Amino acid sequence: MIKVSETAKKKVIELMQDDGYNPTTDFVRVGVKSGGCSGLSYDLKFDKENQEEDKVFVDNDIKIIVDKKSFLYLIGTTLEYSGGLNGTGFVFNNPNANRTCGCGESFSL
Repeated sequence: MIKVSETAKKKVIELMQDDGYNPTTDFVRVGVKSGGCSGLSYDLKFDKENQEEDKVFVDNDIKIIVDKKSFLYLIGTTLEYSGGLNGTGFVFNNPNANRTCGCGESFSL
């Protein structure tokens, strides 16, 4: 399961509406791909459809879809949003990551 913090929920809803997505029916697609300075990087985008192999979660009224391969890397992750002085953006708090890079956009197990 992937959790969504309250601050991330508010930002997701705002960005979905800005991009023409409906937060009550459309999804946030979260994934993992090869790359980044630590070996794996997070992928976050909006989607109107889920695929047969996707896992679907709802947390804090946000619908999240994750492909099967990425799910193993993301179990227990919380999606947060930071608007602080060190940068603005989504942050993945992933208990499975052994090492992360300085920017927090990539990790390794």
